[in-house]
Amino acid sequence: MIPQLSRRLAAEALGAAILVATVVGSGIMADRLTNDVALTLLGNTLPTGAILVVLITILGPVSGAHFNPAVTMVFALRKDIEPVAAFFYITMQILGGIVGSFVAHAMFELPIIEVARTVRTGSGQWIAEIVAAFGLIFTILAGLRFRPDAIGWLVGLYITAAYWFTASTSFANPAVAIARSLSDTFAGIRPLDLPGFIVAELAGAFLAMALANWMLASEPLSQSNGQ
Repeated sequence: MIPQLSRRLAAEALGAAILVATVVGSGIMADRLTNDVALTLLGNTLPTGAILVVLITILGPVSGAHFNPAVTMVFALRKDIEPVAAFFYITMQILGGIVGSFVAHAMFELPIIEVARTVRTGSGQWIAEIVAAFGLIFTILAGLRFRPDAIGWLVGLYITAAYWFTASTSFANPAVAIARSLSDTFAGIRPLDLPGFIVAELAGAFLAMALANWMLASEPLSQSNGQ
């Protein structure tokens, strides 16, 4: 049975909040513990991948564990979620992410509301976000098609890898990007750079959906047997 919408929305908000608190908080902690940028990034990467496994495992049965407007939009286009629910999912993901950023600041005794100053712009960053979002959405759709029981691990491991092979460190999530624009920390992104990131993330997501719809489509039994 599908849980009531209010419970699903609460799960989306909670998941997005914990995800962003982990991204921002681990970035702050790592930045305070070392001056080595590579170690700081590693300290930001591992908690993010780990918390995704946890959140998808425990909240997936409630809301589907989207935590990401790009994921929700793709599911809405595939008619896997009703349009009204998708709108509220996205709203709660953004609000939850912002709260998560504020909570991270409170834990580390920083100003609750900040405006990020980290410049993240240029063609390399935008291409990286297209690639990051493409890989994330394709991983989700292929995982749901072939190994739904492993989706938490697949997403967590993908994001862990994508932190390091993409020039942007793989935001791949408009709600997380918005929340990170309100944190002037290691994880921050200047608000001016948000539109380019969000457009790139959605472009990558829709490209992945198009490819997955074709590549992963079920074939008639006669064709799949080579007859």
